[in-house]
Amino acid sequence: MKTRLPRVAGSALSVGWALAAVLGLPLPQAARAEVLDSVNWARLHGCNAAAARVPLQNSLKLQNAASRLAGGADLHESLARVGYTGSQFTALHVSGALSDAQVSRMLAANYCRTLTDPKLREFGAERRGGELWMVLAAPVAIPSVADAESVSRHILELVNEARVAGHRCGARYFSPVAPLTLNHSLSTAALAHSRDMAAHAEFDHRGHDGSTPALRVQRAGYGKYVIVGENIAAGAMTAAEATQGWLASPAHCENIMDGRFTEIGIAYAENLRSSAGVYWTQDFAAPRRLSPSPY
Repeated sequence: MKTRLPRVAGSALSVGWALAAVLGLPLPQAARAEVLDSVNWARLHGCNAAAARVPLQNSLKLQNAASRLAGGADLHESLARVGYTGSQFTALHVSGALSDAQVSRMLAANYCRTLTDPKLREFGAERRGGELWMVLAAPVAIPSVADAESVSRHILELVNEARVAGHRCGARYFSPVAPLTLNHSLSTAALAHSRDMAAHAEFDHRGHDGSTPALRVQRAGYGKYVIVGENIAAGAMTAAEATQGWLASPAHCENIMDGRFTEIGIAYAENLRSSAGVYWTQDFAAPRRLSPSPY
């Protein structure tokens, strides 16, 4: 089964000169500061909130994305082109001959919810004449190759928690079943397919070479099996997010809860230039046990 999990959430807002007339807040001390300084003034001082805040940090990639926005590109396309991987983002477009001080006041008066979002931590801007484009984003922490074993074991724990407790997959309830064990050959097959999907930015059970899940399990040296199954996902950034997505999807959940499976392989691969970023594979199987010889 396959599922494409949401990776990013974002929005784009366009505001005009009329909004800049919403005054009443004191000017920042450095009225001619850089755009980032003015935005941070609004974030830290211009919006009333009890939560502690940290200033936005400049991002060269988001600067380049803002430049692409100024050239007429779409926000999602701009972020993809510059290779920025974010879990959340917002674009603001201000029109009119606004000074940085006016931008601060206007943002504080109208966009405090966006400015004070603690998840938004990086910033880029492009000013062209009387037009200003700003991008605020929340970077994501991509799992590293060095973390592969711990990530796999975390997914195994989450999967087995569901299996031993029983779980509802859509309209169907599955009674508790025995936990799965991690199998090296199945993980090898899962890694091969995750790498294949990442290398070609393709999201499918069929490999780029035409292989099927069963064929990849055979290639990995698993041996004779009774049953083979596969879950894939694209776009999840953590083990928990990937597993939650599978458990929330009835078909994927049914694979996880299928008592016929006894072993599992888990792997992921990255392609930060693709729209998904991370590609995940779970391979399930049950080995065929040979009957003992009567002789």
